[in-house]
Amino acid sequence: MRYFVHISYNGLTYNGWQKQAKVQNVQGVIENALTQIFKKPVFINGCGRTDAQVHASQFFFHFDLEEPWDFDLIFRLNKILPMNIAVYDVIPMEGTPHARFDAVQRSYDYFLHTYKDPFLNGLSSYYLLQDLRLDQMKAAVDLLPKYKDYRAFCTSPDKYEHTLCYVRSASLLIDEKAEKMRFRISSNRFLGKMIRIIMGQLLKIGKGQLSVEEFESHLITKQTPELILPAHPQGLYLSKVTYPYLDLAPRVDFSAVLQKQQDITWKAV
Repeated sequence: MRYFVHISYNGLTYNGWQKQAKVQNVQGVIENALTQIFKKPVFINGCGRTDAQVHASQFFFHFDLEEPWDFDLIFRLNKILPMNIAVYDVIPMEGTPHARFDAVQRSYDYFLHTYKDPFLNGLSSYYLLQDLRLDQMKAAVDLLPKYKDYRAFCTSPDKYEHTLCYVRSASLLIDEKAEKMRFRISSNRFLGKMIRIIMGQLLKIGKGQLSVEEFESHLITKQTPELILPAHPQGLYLSKVTYPYLDLAPRVDFSAVLQKQQDITWKAV
């Protein structure tokens, strides 16, 4: 029997999702917990591969198990797993659906704040910025759904069979004081560090170091910028994963946490 598991995690202390030797990773921690519970090795497949220090407010993985269990697996997992990983749903699936290959849309949010705040440290990226050219940043964001090949905004494009990404939507939002920013983007897939590279380019546009025309030229020519400065990882969240047969609302939303605690109203640029 195949099971999908709906989780979220704070990735600040992890070297990404994917299991790697000698480093802390989310996949390895969960596999160890499942192996401890079922008393035999359990291997999982995630819906994607987040970078080191990147968060997921919604994430799915699947695993196979021959025999059913007669206990509350969600309770046991949450008891064993550290506080920075939470399990919400365990869903029996028909056939052999795949958590990664069957996803038809993924959405990410990138959060940044422009003043030092110890309570946002690790949950949003801190950039000491003033008087950003928001209209130019928005013009660049509006270009994203018009292009399909994102080879220019990838650290290692040659490792992929192709670099086509069907960006369905992209938007830029700020709070009322223009002290916090949120970049949202949805696509069928993303390339390595693609969102952080795009965010880095948007910040250069906001600071007047890059024009919208130069930004678009990379999308047209597919030529990688000479200097790539990806935005900090800790502001990035995988926030929604959608399947043809499964579309669950996220159980957590960092933007809602900000709004509740600091009375933020997000508005489109």
